[in-house]
Amino acid sequence: MKIKEIIVVEGKSDTIAIKRAIDADTIETNGSEISESTIEQIRLAQERRGVIVFADPDYPGERIRRIIREKVPGCKHAFLPKKEAIAANNKGVGIEHASDDSIRLALHNVREQLEDREEIVTSQDLVNAGLVGGANARARRERLGILLKIGYSNGKQLHQKLKMFQITKDEFQQAMHQVFQEENE
Repeated sequence: MKIKEIIVVEGKSDTIAIKRAIDADTIETNGSEISESTIEQIRLAQERRGVIVFADPDYPGERIRRIIREKVPGCKHAFLPKKEAIAANNKGVGIEHASDDSIRLALHNVREQLEDREEIVTSQDLVNAGLVGGANARARRERLGILLKIGYSNGKQLHQKLKMFQITKDEFQQAMHQVFQEENE
């Protein structure tokens, strides 16, 4: 599998894992403190070939996504479920711990960042679905992120991601139907 876009990852171990799974070029952010020169590289990559942001499914990874989203609009995003990114010794979370198949699947299910569309899923929809507050809210958000292939988000971030990736009300409702169905099994 060859990927045209340049994949933005956090570090050298992630690059090794990506290159083990597919044929692609990477830019490493070297952590969540992204330098201005790295942002410039990402801008150039986005202009020339396109960019896929493939950050770890944790807080620093989400911080990297946010910084890139603000400074380099229009990038695509790949998400890896946290359970597929946990080290064998349970002492780390990252792309470098994922299987080749998990990496390929995440890159196959890339989501495009599109900002210029009216809001489809409302904040009230999130409340009505039990995704904000309540005993099962976190577990529901986690499962929804996996089903929609947008990664885990807290309540506030979830609404932003649904807008950013233009998740339709229908996609949202179908995924929530599955979440509720799984809860009742």
